Amino acid sequence: MNVLVYLLPLALMLGLGGLLAFLWSLKSGQYDDLDGAAVRVLSDDDLPPDPAPKGPAKS
Repeated sequence: MNVLVYLLPLALMLGLGGLLAFLWSLKSGQYDDLDGAAVRVLSDDDLPPDPAPKGPAKS
């Protein structure tokens, strides 16, 4: 039973810390753009551009 004297305040502090971290993330705008990451995955910005053809095109 003596262990509850240590574990109960520790659990309350961890819970309060998690709540404060969540509130901070809301205030700093972490959840403002929910669709941006999904769209960024689809973009091909990391691919190098195709080289321009040299000379006249042959047909």
